[in-house]
Amino acid sequence: MRKTITRRAFCSILLAIPFSAHAQQPGKIFRIGVLDNTTAAGSAVRLQAFWQEVRRLGWIEGKNITIEYRFSEQKRERLPELAADLVRLKVDLIVVASTASALAAKKATTTIPIVMTTSADPVGAGLIASLAQPGGNVTGVSSLSVELNTKRLEILKDAVPKLARVGLPLPPGTSTSRDLQMKELRPAAVALKLKLEEIETPFDAKGLESFFKTAKQKQVGAIMMGSRYFGERKRIVELAVKYRLPAIYDQKEFVDEGGLMYYGIDSTDLLRRAAVYVDKILKGARPADLPVQQATKFEFVINLKAAKQIGLTLSPDLLARANKVIK
Repeated sequence: MRKTITRRAFCSILLAIPFSAHAQQPGKIFRIGVLDNTTAAGSAVRLQAFWQEVRRLGWIEGKNITIEYRFSEQKRERLPELAADLVRLKVDLIVVASTASALAAKKATTTIPIVMTTSADPVGAGLIASLAQPGGNVTGVSSLSVELNTKRLEILKDAVPKLARVGLPLPPGTSTSRDLQMKELRPAAVALKLKLEEIETPFDAKGLESFFKTAKQKQVGAIMMGSRYFGERKRIVELAVKYRLPAIYDQKEFVDEGGLMYYGIDSTDLLRRAAVYVDKILKGARPADLPVQQATKFEFVINLKAAKQIGLTLSPDLLARANKVIK
C-alpha cells in the first residue's frame, strides 16, 4: 500500500532540511560583486591567493559564478556610488578589499552578505558588533594593521641607528581607517621617542616625489609606507633608493619590487580564509554566524640588496629575527 504525505507533513520535512542544503540551487549561477578602492591591476596582485582558493573550492567564473568588479581607483568619493550599483544588480554577495570599501557597501545594503578580505579594525570602524559575533551582514577577516604599525615603528628604530624622525605619507582628506591607525600610532611614536612627520601625499607620481623631498627637508631618517600606495610600489621603491631613505612596508609585494623591509601578516593565509567564508555563504551560511577571523601568521622580510644600495648596515640581531633575508 502506497503512503501519501499530507501538505502539512511535506512542509515540516522542508523546514527540517538545513538551510545550507537547499540554498545552493542546482544550476544557479551566483553573482559576486567586488568593491575595491584601488585599481584592477593592483587588485589582481593583492587578491590573487583569494581567487585561487575560491576556484579550488569549486567556484568557477562562467560556470557557477559571475563576478562584477567595481574599482574606485583611489577615489574614495566614488565608493558609495559603486556600492549602490552592485546593490542595484542584486548581487548575491559583495567582496570588499578595504575598510573604506566595507563601510560603503554596508551603507548601501543591510541584507546582501559582505565579506571583508582585509580590515584594519572592523569593530572600531563600526562594521561589526564584535569579532566573535559580528551580527548584521558583514564578516570576513581582519588584518590587525593598526596594531602592526606599532611593531613596524619598533623595527625601524632597531634598524636605523639614532633614528629620531619617521616620515608617514597620508592621503588627502580624512577616512575612518586612517583615523583609527593614527589614534594608535601617535602614542606609540611618543613611547619610542620618535617624531612622526605626517605628510599629505596624493597618489600620483608628482605627489610621491614631493613626499620624499619633504621628508628629506624635515630630516626624516626613515619612512613607513602604507598599502594605500600599493599601486605605485615600484616607483616608491625607486624613490627610497634615490633619496637614500630606509623604508618598511605593510605589503610583501613592495619587497618583491626591491624594497628594504616588510613586516605584516601572511596575507596568503588570511585571503584563503576569506575565500572559505565566500564558499560557506554561497552554500547558505549567514554572515552574522561567522566570527571575523584575525591574522595569526606574520612575516618579517629583509632585503640586504636594498640595504646596500642606501648604505645601511643592519645588525646581526635584526637579521636573525627575520623569517627571510634576501641577499
